[in-house]
Amino acid sequence: MWHLWAKALGEKASNDDKEADKIAIIRTVIVLIYVITNIFIVAGVIRHW
Repeated sequence: MWHLWAKALGEKASNDDKEADKIAIIRTVIVLIYVITNIFIVAGVIRHW
């Protein structure tokens, strides 16, 4: 599952697997921040609708 998720995040950033995994974790954190931000924006719009 991790392999598929890492591929979904984008092209492999390094030939070294450990370094590529670290970069994939950073990209995952960025995606989670985007999702959480969007949830708060949508919740605010729904609340003030």
